[in-house]
Amino acid sequence: MEPLEAPTLETERLQMRPIGIRDVDDYAALNADPEVTRFLGGPWDRGRAWRHLAFIIGHWRLGRPGMWALEEKGTGAFVGTAGFSEPEGWPGFELAGVLGRRFWGCGYATEAGRAALDYAFTVLKKDLVISLVHPENQASIRLVERLGERLLCRIEHLGKEMLCYGIDRESYSGPAINKR
Repeated sequence: MEPLEAPTLETERLQMRPIGIRDVDDYAALNADPEVTRFLGGPWDRGRAWRHLAFIIGHWRLGRPGMWALEEKGTGAFVGTAGFSEPEGWPGFELAGVLGRRFWGCGYATEAGRAALDYAFTVLKKDLVISLVHPENQASIRLVERLGERLLCRIEHLGKEMLCYGIDRESYSGPAINKR
C-alpha cells in the first residue's frame, strides 16, 4: 500500500487537519480525563496516549484513512479527534472520535462526523461505514443515530460487547465538504 496524504477538511466551525507531534500534549490530556475515557477503558497515561497517537498517524502512513485533529476555527483550540479506524482484523471501516469534555454538547461531534462520512462516501467511495459503541454510551448512540447510522448487530470486540452501527452510501445524504 502507498501512504496516503491526510487532507485538511473544513466545516462551519472546525478545521479537521492532519494530527501530528504538536498534538501530543493535548491528546495526552484528552485521554487522561476519566469522563472522556469512561467507555474506552478508563484514563491513559502519557505513554499510552503517545502510542495511540502513533497508531492514528500510522493509518495514513500505511495507506488507510485515519483520524483528524479537530481544531476550533475561531480559537485554534484542540477539540479532539474524529475520523477512521480500520487496522487489520477490524470488523469494518469505522468512524470514531473523542472530544474534550468542555466541547461536549456543542454539536462538534455531529459536524465532524458528517464531514467524515461525506469524505468516506464521496472521496473514498466506501460502501459502508460502521461505528462501534459501548452499549451504555447513550451520548454516542444518539450521535451515530443523528448521523443516520442504524444498529446492525451486537459483536464481541477486543473482549467487550459492542453495538455495531452502520450506514451505507445509498442511505447517506450529507453536506458537501471543503477539502484543501
